[in-house]
Amino acid sequence: MRVEKCSFCSSPCYPGHGSVFVRNDAKVFRFCRSKCKKNFAMKRNPRKVKWTKSFRRIHGKELTMDTCLELEQKTAVPVAYSRDLFVKAVDAIRRVGDIEVRRELVQRRNTLRGEKEHETAVLKKKNERNISFADEKEKKPRVQIEEDLLLE
Repeated sequence: MRVEKCSFCSSPCYPGHGSVFVRNDAKVFRFCRSKCKKNFAMKRNPRKVKWTKSFRRIHGKELTMDTCLELEQKTAVPVAYSRDLFVKAVDAIRRVGDIEVRRELVQRRNTLRGEKEHETAVLKKKNERNISFADEKEKKPRVQIEEDLLLE
């Protein structure tokens, strides 16, 4: 049995789980859960639904151009069993997993860095707009500011 991808959210759809919808033109759609099937039936676009993989890829939340993702391709022709080949394959899978984890960490760090820069820029703009308000607070001693806050 093969682990398929959900046609709506792209999460893994394991054998015996989920449901299958076959259109009149014989196009097969597999869904991992009823939530995906209902969204598909309502003709929702997976790229606009925030919890789907396609949305996350488009909006830079996940890696898109990753060479590790190319290794997850289906093979039509079965390979003859060889112990050495399978040992090498298992080692390669482990190494690829480690590489993916490191790349995701770097990508996440870069996204957070961009968010932090944006946040500081927004705060600077706010400070420039409300500079007179900030000057008034600086003129008052700290004890007086705390008393004003308690009175409010």
